[in-house]
Amino acid sequence: MLLGKVIGHTTSTIKHPSLIGWRLLIVQPVNSRREAEADPIVAVDNLGAGMGNVVVLNSDGKAARELIGNEKSPVRYFVIAISDEHETK
Repeated sequence: MLLGKVIGHTTSTIKHPSLIGWRLLIVQPVNSRREAEADPIVAVDNLGAGMGNVVVLNSDGKAARELIGNEKSPVRYFVIAISDEHETK
């Protein structure tokens, strides 16, 4: 599992058929102090996470393909929880 902050979403006119209809988020992995770590990733979301939300991601590709319902899907990351934590400025 991985902690991340939603920094955007992505759209695509051409994508793998298994991803049609799925919401794709751009998530910045963060550490326990909410500092950016690594490069942003694309994650499937069916929970409704929005910009600035801190989310928990599952990186188990097999579980992601089961969620999508296609064993040939290239998906790897998906949102499994949205934190109650709110961003403060």
